[in-house]
Amino acid sequence: MQTEIPKINPEKSLEVISEFMKKIVESSESEGLVVGLSGGIDSTVAVYIAARTLDKDKILGLIMPSSTTAPEDVEDALLVAENLGIQNKIINIDNLIEKFSEACEYHGPEDLYKLAEANLKARTRMIILYYHANTMNRLVLGTGNKSELLVGYFTKYGDGGVDLLPIGDLYKSDVQELARYLEIPHKILRKPPTAGLWPGQTDEKELGIKYSLLDKILYYLVDENLPAKQVAEKLEISEKEVLRIKKMMASAEHKLTSPPVPKIRRT
Repeated sequence: MQTEIPKINPEKSLEVISEFMKKIVESSESEGLVVGLSGGIDSTVAVYIAARTLDKDKILGLIMPSSTTAPEDVEDALLVAENLGIQNKIINIDNLIEKFSEACEYHGPEDLYKLAEANLKARTRMIILYYHANTMNRLVLGTGNKSELLVGYFTKYGDGGVDLLPIGDLYKSDVQELARYLEIPHKILRKPPTAGLWPGQTDEKELGIKYSLLDKILYYLVDENLPAKQVAEKLEISEKEVLRIKKMMASAEHKLTSPPVPKIRRT
């Protein structure tokens, strides 16, 4: 049974994304882009495309480590910036995180506190990105992919707070395909995806599923609009797992839309 999802055409995909990026920057009358460089595959692919689309002096890469950021991630982020020849700056966010933590005296259960602390890192980075973007008349370049967007694996008003998402219609497997085409550093391509939220954290461990399988489930649910039972049969997995992913998607809907507003009838 054929279960591999159709592959993208890297060359055509790059053309579409570059044209999209150029149009957004020009229509907003912005001077360029500011992007957070994590040393991971998504931010690397996004900034590689940006460097092919805009003059390199119009791109600023900010590297914003915390105490839970692996040193190699900072090294990889610097490698990307140096390879592309873009402006870059390292800003450690630990002192800012501490100030927020001191100001927040109300703590719930330990698991919620851990999540709040993790989200605080993403939101602090968003604030720094927008401060630079505002002072430079630039846009914040998002680095989220379709897999993460659909299941809500991002922080609302954190790494989800951006002006454009150039790889937002690419599943993680598509991003990997594009990364190979762009010839990004091999060490970045092969390392396990992580948000660096706490020591030893990886995306797949937190999601509870490999991206290779998640992408297939999402493709058949979203692109092919197949019912959960049929997806499970096609992929030879339990329907329970497909329904778990569907539940994640439903829970993430609020992250992908504007805040709800009640409609007031006027007489």
